[in-house]
Amino acid sequence: MAPWWPEVSKEAFNTTPSVRFTTGAIRVEPDRKHVVLPRLGRLKLHESGRKLARHSDNGTARIMSATVRLDGGRWHVSFTVEVDRIERTPARPDSVVGADVGIKHLAVLSTGELIDNPRHLAAAQQRMRSLSRALSRKTGPDRRTGRRASKRWERAATRLGRAHARVANLRRDGLHKLTTRLARQHGTVVVEDLNVAAMLRNRSIARHIADAAFGEIRRQLTYKTEWNSSRLIVADRWYPSSKTCSGCGAVKTKLALSERTYDCTTCGLTLDRDLNAARNLAALAADAATAGSGPVPGRGADRKTPLAGLVATKRQPGTATAGQTGTVSPQGGTTKRVLARAH
Repeated sequence: MAPWWPEVSKEAFNTTPSVRFTTGAIRVEPDRKHVVLPRLGRLKLHESGRKLARHSDNGTARIMSATVRLDGGRWHVSFTVEVDRIERTPARPDSVVGADVGIKHLAVLSTGELIDNPRHLAAAQQRMRSLSRALSRKTGPDRRTGRRASKRWERAATRLGRAHARVANLRRDGLHKLTTRLARQHGTVVVEDLNVAAMLRNRSIARHIADAAFGEIRRQLTYKTEWNSSRLIVADRWYPSSKTCSGCGAVKTKLALSERTYDCTTCGLTLDRDLNAARNLAALAADAATAGSGPVPGRGADRKTPLAGLVATKRQPGTATAGQTGTVSPQGGTTKRVLARAH
């Protein structure tokens, strides 16, 4: 029997099925429950498209493209829209908050607020393992012999994909709510520049770090702070936020990861380790405003000293550049992605 996928590359099975339309009829129907796409025609939406249609009717948005993709057994359509965003100001423009991300708590704020880590992946781990075992018992596709996957294998693969998609959606929803609240309430947000790729090499905590999505938190804060006219300060990677006492400024030489309470031997301050780091991050906002105006102690090297013997460059507090925000179009509008789910 001839193979049923002779010309399909291996990379095709590791990508999300999607198609992007940039020309042709792309619009939301007047009933707000259907969209029209090129070659696909009229499609019914599971969610209402009234928000996108309202902007389009008022002339405050222009649809640039539409992307249809399969995610978790469901088809989604996302519109890239050029919109005129109104100028926003945070609720407390003079407020400064430092956010120390972690595993036990998703984020510890300098205000003393603890954001619990929901650990969606750990909660769904038992069900996902059960679905994975059920999938392995079914007759799957074989590229070497050209064997087709059985219908039971396809149904089991769909169930497993939906379980993964549910975890991703729950995680994405929680992170968006957290970053939106920080950007809208505080005028300045200070975070750390974490080396997430190196942290994932630790086998004992790699899964928990990936579930917390440290990099996604910073990515969302990068453009949301610009949308809300707030400021994002990124502390450099070598700043000892956990080792520094937030009371007197003394820096410890070593601080084991197992020590969850910071005990300062100089001033006697006893504080939670993550809260102490968050307060140190918040204190960097004042240094960022006065960087270069006077003698400020350096925070350490930006990079390791090479074998040639070059002197590592010192970096002053507050010189880390804030991240950029969403894509700005030449017409002055902001390119934004609007998601909808189709049947």
